[in-house]
Amino acid sequence: MTPRDEFINALELGPPRGRVPTFELVFFLTMEAFGRVFPGHRRFTQWDQMSAREQDAQVAHAAQLYIDIADRYGHHAIMVHGFDGMPDSLQLIAGKIRELTGDRFFLTRHGDATFGLPDGEQMAEFAYRIADEPEALHGKATERVDRALDRSEAEMGLGLWDGMTLCSDYCFNTGPFLSPAQFGEFVAPYLERLVRGYRDQGYYVIKHTDGDIMPILDQLVQCRPHALHSLDPQAGVDIAEVKRRCGDDLCLIGNVNCALLQTGTDEECIESARYCIEHGMPGGGYIFSTSNCVYTGMPLERYELINRIWREEAIYP
Repeated sequence: MTPRDEFINALELGPPRGRVPTFELVFFLTMEAFGRVFPGHRRFTQWDQMSAREQDAQVAHAAQLYIDIADRYGHHAIMVHGFDGMPDSLQLIAGKIRELTGDRFFLTRHGDATFGLPDGEQMAEFAYRIADEPEALHGKATERVDRALDRSEAEMGLGLWDGMTLCSDYCFNTGPFLSPAQFGEFVAPYLERLVRGYRDQGYYVIKHTDGDIMPILDQLVQCRPHALHSLDPQAGVDIAEVKRRCGDDLCLIGNVNCALLQTGTDEECIESARYCIEHGMPGGGYIFSTSNCVYTGMPLERYELINRIWREEAIYP
């Protein structure tokens, strides 16, 4: 089985075999690991002034870096992030990865269209709109989902993407931004429709949200994504409890504590990784990853420490 096959087997809750799959939403530490700038951190202000050969070289450089990350750390899937200032960069980079590796890796991109946590400047306005303009908000939610599904349908013929990763965050560490009832009105119906639309188009769907998801966990599961990420332990989300409640319904991804990887001891990092392996992998339907991503500021040696634990211990009998 290819890494892509093993990743899909986990998403489909297939019979577990071999090593538990792994991936990361983003691996930002490319300068530390490879001496190269992460593609999403680069910006092109004169893309149109480059020759076709120069443009191709930039795309190939980015694609090869994604492949190098996956090869070094055993990732089964690659989430592609585009260049700022490069038109169609997602498609160009994914196309080059496919050219170089065929179907070896599961390829995914951001594909969420649902309302997430507003930023500080828009939070009050969004709250007012819930109270004062609910129908307008429903109209906007419908429009966003329509646009996302139109885009993914247009890309179906390109043969690039295996899945969509939905990255709207819904929760703080203390609970959801919206009450469960409001979430059920303004988010869940549109998330369900988006997931169903992607599934009908033949894509796998990974739903990401940080924070304390427990008050809305059942609603998330009922929307039928193939997998739920990131199972945030900093918000009190316990993978053992989530596995007990919904491990038969969808694949679980994550829960290795990012905060410990940055500020904890080596022993605490190892303990977190082993806890996830112990409680996530029984029966299959688990993909090993951090509880967010490998972000700037995390010591590379800490990620490599948990990656070693995964290689040595996350293996089915």
